[in-house]
Amino acid sequence: MAKVGNRQNKTLVCTECNHENYRISKNVKNTPDRLEIKKYCAHCRKHTTHKEKK
Repeated sequence: MAKVGNRQNKTLVCTECNHENYRISKNVKNTPDRLEIKKYCAHCRKHTTHKEKK
């Protein structure tokens, strides 16, 4: 069985309109720094960078 506690649920926020659009699970032990991914924002109606919420 896998260890419990390494994966945490994180929220991605659009950098242009500040809407919380996506929720992802991330392994905190392997990637300690914040994610920054280009994804589609339905509010802006275009692809923008989404950053991990504090």
